[in-house]
Amino acid sequence: MYAPVKPAIDSYCWHRFYGDPYPGLQRDPGRRMTVWDVLDRARALGVAGVSLESCYLPEDDAFLERLRDALDTAGLERVWAWGHPDGLGSGTRPEAEQDLIRHLRIARRLGAGVMRICCGSRRTRPAAWPDHRAALLPALRRLLPAAEEAGVVMAIENHLDLLAAELAELVETVRSPVLGVCLDTGNNVRLGEDPLHVVRVLAPYARATHVKDVAPLPGARDAFSAWPSVPLGAGVVDIPAVLNTLRGAGYDGLLALELDYLHPDHGEDEDAAIERSLEVLRAALAAG
Repeated sequence: MYAPVKPAIDSYCWHRFYGDPYPGLQRDPGRRMTVWDVLDRARALGVAGVSLESCYLPEDDAFLERLRDALDTAGLERVWAWGHPDGLGSGTRPEAEQDLIRHLRIARRLGAGVMRICCGSRRTRPAAWPDHRAALLPALRRLLPAAEEAGVVMAIENHLDLLAAELAELVETVRSPVLGVCLDTGNNVRLGEDPLHVVRVLAPYARATHVKDVAPLPGARDAFSAWPSVPLGAGVVDIPAVLNTLRGAGYDGLLALELDYLHPDHGEDEDAAIERSLEVLRAALAAG
């Protein structure tokens, strides 16, 4: 029997509208969105929840109180997302650990049982896995008491810094109920891994997701720009197989759609790509 899963959306889909376009790959849209706009879109799209990128949001008491009330009123489940762009710096930023601990308390205050975290990024990843592992394991272990106290699961994203087997090794080695994975279905294609292999390896540890599809862009200058986002079903990620693997592993959390930068064939219309992706996602869920 498959576990239930629920369509959702990550606010990073609209990162251009928070004034954060990718230099050289995206244009500033010339207007801004607020988190209230995001929640309005989420309601209009009929999703079950949202993953909210904390890097774009205030942290004062009045804002956090208003945000929790708005999420509760809208009936939206939530994941609090910490760590963009470089997170723990692949274990080289001890000061980031204190910021992560502070955000665990924010997640608890907002009623989020899961917080996406980033151990690093493609900019901070060391060349050798043993060095990377040796830096990250002590940092993750230091964070466990704060996560346990908050009652919040830290879900590590495969954020272009970790191969699937490496991330699984971290979680298996630490072995804590407050440590899991935020499974991004597209990122590791940019590291040369097969997307379904990544899902099969990481699905048993998934506590949150970024459901993403990517397609090749011939002539692009590096691995990241060579694999832009596309609407679900238009790229190399087998969405029905991903969903079946997640549900077969017992995953029952949010399926948070994420776009980073759109393939030129799909213009710069995030809203159209989101609507099409949710249609594909819902159809795959119904068929499954």
